[in-house]
Amino acid sequence: MVLKMRPKNTPNPEIFKEMKSIATSIWSTYDNRYGYVTEKLNYINSFGNIGDNAMVFYRMFDDNNQKMFKLNASPEVLDYIKNNL
Repeated sequence: MVLKMRPKNTPNPEIFKEMKSIATSIWSTYDNRYGYVTEKLNYINSFGNIGDNAMVFYRMFDDNNQKMFKLNASPEVLDYIKNNL
């Protein structure tokens, strides 16, 4: 049996931008004393809207921050996340 990988679902630019913005705002609430926030923000800014890269913005968080991410997301972003988990 051969497993087929599902094709990557590239979101429209607005969804990508919103997901990036939410991730940035969540990381910005943390203490950057040791540069960890700067490291994460640089990581976020290194991604282009290719394939399902936008899902990195969601998956990089623990369960509690994923809930916060969803609370700040539009219905379109919530649909994109649901369809790409």
